[in-house]
Amino acid sequence: MIVAGGGHNGLVAAAYLAGAGRRVLVLERLDHVGGLAISAQAFPGVDVRLSRYSYLVSLLPSRVARDLGLDLELRRRRYASYTPKGDTGLLVDNEDAARTAASFAAVTGGEADHKAWQDFYGMTARVARTLAPTLLEPLRTPSEIERLVGAEAWRELFQRPIGQTVDERFGDDTVRGVVLTDALIGTYADPATDLLANRCFLYHVIGDGTGEWNVPVGGMGAVSGALEAAARRAGAEIRTGAEIIGISPSGEVAFVDADGEHAVNGGHVLVNLPPAVLDRLLGRAPSTVPEGAQLKVNMVLSRLPRLKDSSVDAMAAFSGTFHINEGREQLATAFAQAARGEIPELPPAEVYCHSLTDSSILGPGLRGRAETMTLFGLHMPARLFRENPDKARDDALRATFASIDSVLAEPIEDCLLQTLEGTRCVEVKSPVDLEREAGLPGGHIFHTDLSWPYADDGRGGWGVETEHERILLCGAGARRGGGVSGIGGHNAAMALLRPWSS
Repeated sequence: MIVAGGGHNGLVAAAYLAGAGRRVLVLERLDHVGGLAISAQAFPGVDVRLSRYSYLVSLLPSRVARDLGLDLELRRRRYASYTPKGDTGLLVDNEDAARTAASFAAVTGGEADHKAWQDFYGMTARVARTLAPTLLEPLRTPSEIERLVGAEAWRELFQRPIGQTVDERFGDDTVRGVVLTDALIGTYADPATDLLANRCFLYHVIGDGTGEWNVPVGGMGAVSGALEAAARRAGAEIRTGAEIIGISPSGEVAFVDADGEHAVNGGHVLVNLPPAVLDRLLGRAPSTVPEGAQLKVNMVLSRLPRLKDSSVDAMAAFSGTFHINEGREQLATAFAQAARGEIPELPPAEVYCHSLTDSSILGPGLRGRAETMTLFGLHMPARLFRENPDKARDDALRATFASIDSVLAEPIEDCLLQTLEGTRCVEVKSPVDLEREAGLPGGHIFHTDLSWPYADDGRGGWGVETEHERILLCGAGARRGGGVSGIGGHNAAMALLRPWSS
C-alpha cells in the first residue's frame, strides 16, 4: 500500500496499516515528514522551536494516541481566553468559576451573558461527548446525528446559521465575538448567513469529546515525531524527497527522487494531499478551487507586552487565547472589507504564547528571557495577496500590528526579540505563502472547505472513498478531516481493515 504524503494523517494511516501486517510505503515530497505539524528554528541564532504552521491540538482522539502508543504530552491551558475591552477585559479562567463570572459582570454590566455562556457551552459539551466518538466510525446519517445530539443542539448548531444563534443567545458584542471566532478560524464565511461557519464551529468545539485546545509539549513537531516513530515501529517504510508526479486509478504511483523517476503499484493509494492536488495527479481539472483565509505571524518576544487592564497578569492573558478586535461587529466589518478586496483596516486576530505553558521549546539560554507568540489573523483570504504578494503581506502585517497595538498599553514591536544581526523575530505567512511553500491550493489549511461530520451526500462509508476503488483520501480533505486530528488517516486505514457495507 502506498501513502501519498507524509503529513500527520499519512503517518497515522501508515502506522495502523503496518501494525496490521500490511506492507506500507510512505512517499513525501519534502525532506521531512509532518506536513504543517512541525517545529522549526525560524530565526537565525535564536534557539526557539516554533510551531511554524499548526500550533494547538484538540481534535486528535485519545483513542488514536493509545492505539499507536504515542509518546506525546498534550498540556491543558488553565486560561481559556482573555479579550481586552477598553481598560478592562473578559478573562475565562478554567479553574476559577467565580473569577470568570466577575469578569463577565465587569465587561457586560450584568449576569445574563455569563448565564447564557454556561448554557450554550453546556450544550456544546454534550454535543462533543456524543459526536466525537462517531468521528472514528463509519458515517452516520443526519437523522442518527440529530437523535444523538438532541433537537435543541441540532437546530442551534446544525440547521441555522451560527451567527443567528449567537445573536439571540448573547447580548454583548464582545461575548458574541468570542463565541464566533471558533466559527471563522481558517474559514472565510459570514456566520450570519453561511452554514460553512457552523461546520467550522463544530470542528473547534468537539475535539476528543471535550473541545479543549491543548499545547503539545515540545511543539507541533513532537506530534509528528511521535507519529513517525509509531509508523516506523510498526514497519512502515518512509521515503522523503520523493515527489509524486502522477497517480493512476489502478493504484500505480509515479514519483521522482534524487535517483530519477520511478513507478510503483501498491494496490491501494491513500492520498494525504488536498483533493485539488489529487485531481491534478489524476490528470484532470480540479473539482473545487479552495481559498485559505488566514494570516499566521510567528514571533519571539523579549518580554510580554503590558496590558491596559492592570487587574489581569499578562501571563494569564497570553497563555490562553488572547482575542484582538474580534467583537461581533468588528468581525462583520472586517469580512465586508475583505469582500471588497481590501485588507481589513483593523484585522481581527488572536494570539497565544506557547512557551508560557511549555518552556521546553525555548533553548536553555532563553528561558526566562524570551517568550514565543503565535498570531492567527482572520478574514485574510488568498485573493488579497494574489496581485502583489510581498506588498500585501507587508500591508497585512502593518495593519495587524496596529490592531494588536490598539488593545495593548504599548506597541508590540517594542517587545520583539532581535537576532544578533539586529533583525526582528517576526515571520509572516499568508495563504499565498502556504500555497507556495506547502503545496496547499489557495493556502487552505483544511485542504478544502470543512464538511458536515455525517453522510449528507447519502453515500455512507468512512468518508474517505473516491470514485476510484483503489484510491482513498486519508488527509484533511476527507470527510471529517481538517485540523491536527489523524482522523482522516485512521478512517482511511479502517476502510481497508474494516470495510463498511450498508
